[in-house]
Amino acid sequence: MSSPIPARIAQLRQAMAAQGLTAYLVPSADPHLSEYLPGRWQGRRWLSGFNGSVGTLIVTPEFAGLWADSRYWVQAEAELAGTGIELMKIPAVGGSQHIDWLAANVPAGKTVGVDGAVLGLATGRALDTALKANNIMLRTDVDLLDSVWPDRPSLPTAAIYEHKPPYATQSRVDRLALVRQEMVAKGAQHHFISTVDDLAWLFNLRGDDVNYNPVFIAHALVDMDKATLFLAEGKVPTDVAAALAKDGVQIALYAKAAEALATLPAGNTLLIDPRRITLGLRQAVANTVKVVEAINPSTFAKSKKNTAEVQHVRAAMEQDGAALCEFFSWLEGALGKERITEVTIDEQICAARARRPGFVSPSFATIAGFKGNGAMPHYRATEESHAVIEGNGLLLIDSGGQYLGGTTDITRVIPVGTISAAEKRDFTLVLKGMIALSMVQFPRGTASPRLDAIARAPIWAGGVDYGHGTGHGVGYFLNVHEGPQSIAPGAMPEPHTAMEPGMITSNEPGIYRPGQWGVRIENLVLNVPAETNEFGEFLKFETLTLCPIDTRCIDKAMLRADEVAWLNDYHALVKTRLDPLVDGAAKQWLHSRTTAI
Repeated sequence: MSSPIPARIAQLRQAMAAQGLTAYLVPSADPHLSEYLPGRWQGRRWLSGFNGSVGTLIVTPEFAGLWADSRYWVQAEAELAGTGIELMKIPAVGGSQHIDWLAANVPAGKTVGVDGAVLGLATGRALDTALKANNIMLRTDVDLLDSVWPDRPSLPTAAIYEHKPPYATQSRVDRLALVRQEMVAKGAQHHFISTVDDLAWLFNLRGDDVNYNPVFIAHALVDMDKATLFLAEGKVPTDVAAALAKDGVQIALYAKAAEALATLPAGNTLLIDPRRITLGLRQAVANTVKVVEAINPSTFAKSKKNTAEVQHVRAAMEQDGAALCEFFSWLEGALGKERITEVTIDEQICAARARRPGFVSPSFATIAGFKGNGAMPHYRATEESHAVIEGNGLLLIDSGGQYLGGTTDITRVIPVGTISAAEKRDFTLVLKGMIALSMVQFPRGTASPRLDAIARAPIWAGGVDYGHGTGHGVGYFLNVHEGPQSIAPGAMPEPHTAMEPGMITSNEPGIYRPGQWGVRIENLVLNVPAETNEFGEFLKFETLTLCPIDTRCIDKAMLRADEVAWLNDYHALVKTRLDPLVDGAAKQWLHSRTTAI
């Protein structure tokens, strides 16, 4: 069966020619700069056939290229084969190499097009600057997808709902007051918010507009005496609308957001986050309005979970860990006795979580990768392409759940059959890196990217490295990837990345050998106070994730005494917390896998 992609690219080139464009850029983005995109904004995927979550497509009359980082190289090479689209490998997440390519390859005097409604403001500014330096024009008023995508999806229609107590631990009135306090500090009478997790947190609302994250598509304009939510028609049930109105929140049509920005009173001040708003929406603001650029107050606030939220997260972690005990006990009992594939694993792990109280949905698409498939950090098994779990090798499983009281994200690796000394070495190096970060103590306010090398040091000592960040923030029944903190070498150690008490972050170093195996061990950790002395306030990590780490994969001779002690202490904690929640085979498995080494 031939690929439809070349015909789609040809259609795009015709549309470009009609608009006088020499190049067209299609980012992986929506008007909210979301990670997971509703169908309407899956244009890069539709045009290229590449199914990874991150990538940038550029098309010219003679060339088509897909820029992707190392997490996706193997996947992209397979999915782009036969499409005529060239994979452009970039070394790090968020690189700007595609901008450099445009500046170098588009002739002076020509025009590059992009839909400004889905182009981040910071990216748009960098693109505009680079092109202008080479006398290349940029048009941001062209959404060519509408003309080439005949069955383009419409806006999502799922109804929103309230996140209620006890899981909602703070009222939206209090949260709006907190945001308004920050607005006053910045001298702003208005604040515009587009990021969907900020909106869900601020208004104590949740939705079902994208896979895995319980968010909804909307914008908001917060004034000093009222707030307006811009939503597609029919998304707000009567009772929710009444509750919002009672708290000073009014509803307007989604399409009216830009108009609201355009009609702000002259002389007033608007607060926006330049990293969390699109170029198109920024361009809607009149020149008579003063604009203050700073991080969304809600982004900081939601990253720091309060005491009540942390208690709910701990309870969610217990339920998640109990589900994983049931899953792994089933898996180990079934291996070699029944046909198990990577797809089976996804089905079974989701079913185990679904039996737990408070479970809502997976928090991302399960990554179950056996042998060489585990070497692709964002691998996804499908009915059409998957491995059978048989023979000898490592099985990597990265999965998570959305619970009313928290969001989970965990990676474990187990041995199937007999594994090699080299596989054990890689597993142990990754474990050493994960333990090193777990045990660290650091000054409060440390820029999170600075912690990345702590996890890498033991892996570097083994002559190996990995191509993704070590940790991302995690939401509270919200996005599984959340800022502002990021433990990653490519992230800038800016003030807004400071580590503060209450933040939840992943700890997930890895080693990947293409075509052979992949190892990643991931726990979620919480910033908690460690000590205060004459040198200031120090934080440490409390490990939240509760699930055994498979000691059959460890080369114990590579571990120091303090690393062995950490692992044994962790397993003792896992056994204590999970034992009351499991029985039968799951309890036996838990006891077996938490035995001290």
